[in-house]
Amino acid sequence: MRVLLVTGKGGVGKTTVAAATALGAADLGHRTLVMSTDPAHSLADAFAVPLGDSPTSVMENLDAQQIDSQRRLEQYWGEVRDYLSDLFDWSGLSGVEAEEMAVFPGMDELFALADVKDHTTSNAYDLLVIDCAPTAETLRLLSLPEVLAWYMEKIFPAGKKFHKAVRPVISRMTSMPIAGNEVLDSVEGFYGRISGVRDILTNPEITSARLVVNPEKMVISEARRTYTYLGLFGYAVDAVIVNRVLPDTITDPYFKRWQEIQAAHLETVEQGFAEVDRRRLRLFDEEMVGVEKLRLLCEELYEGEDPAARLSMAEPFHVMEVGDDVIMTLAIPFAEKGEVDVIRVGDEIVVTVGPYRRAFILPDSLKRRKVNGAKLSEGVLAVTFT
Repeated sequence: MRVLLVTGKGGVGKTTVAAATALGAADLGHRTLVMSTDPAHSLADAFAVPLGDSPTSVMENLDAQQIDSQRRLEQYWGEVRDYLSDLFDWSGLSGVEAEEMAVFPGMDELFALADVKDHTTSNAYDLLVIDCAPTAETLRLLSLPEVLAWYMEKIFPAGKKFHKAVRPVISRMTSMPIAGNEVLDSVEGFYGRISGVRDILTNPEITSARLVVNPEKMVISEARRTYTYLGLFGYAVDAVIVNRVLPDTITDPYFKRWQEIQAAHLETVEQGFAEVDRRRLRLFDEEMVGVEKLRLLCEELYEGEDPAARLSMAEPFHVMEVGDDVIMTLAIPFAEKGEVDVIRVGDEIVVTVGPYRRAFILPDSLKRRKVNGAKLSEGVLAVTFT
């Protein structure tokens, strides 16, 4: 099973690239599903076929799906939402406000993880291509399994025991709605559905992320930050795809300056992402929608290679022994020393890069060791345990 995460800044053409990649893999015989987690779905437009919440056949070996976040909300969060709505309503919020407050930001991304887990364990497909939401939402999606796992392992069991003990007492003292066992069971059941999904998404043998960019300064800058944060959370990037490059056949003087600007940005991509595969797609003279045009785009992008293959072998996270020491290395390209912080808290190493933080649970072999130092060099953070 292979999983490809296709992401990028909104409007760079990631949906088109995801659709073309899936189509090319299906043409080679891979049983393929392309799934959109972007609330602003455009996958149906790319294929020029209607799509729904369930996998829909586009052609032989190729299905497509657009996640319906509202349906997932009812399916996975209904019990919890109803309780929170009652609680907020009791506190004085109006009915509509209470319902809105009962759905937290990022819930739609979280629901999508359940489908990812289902598809990767169903054996119905050889390849899952995920057309991700724009980069900020994608990073939130990919960090959610770890955050939720930490909560469910460290906070939820104690909270559930405490809730059972105090619920009868509180019920006699106040009219405030108290969550029943069905609410807690709903939370626990949903976590059970997505537990293990992080192990799938951070396994470079299974999952690769592909960044789609345009040859523009702001887009490339955001892609570099995304590359850093994907490394922080342990996701392997195997390719950067530069879309809408002006072809050399354009000789109109009007575009000469644009070609010079793009050439400089293309050089930035070549230098900044040197350790991963880099590919280009020209700016086509028409919209690339529909199966035949997507097939042409795929042919130009992969040049006969298998789109499902792992295009580069860079791994963001590694632990190795050096003499009597153990060094944990983490690839966080483009990070600056001033924005990286490393601390040890009990049995965890907490790495902070800009606004993002990740806690690494240390294996038993490292729990007994002391942190001897941390060094950032050429985009690689090395933490030494002695």
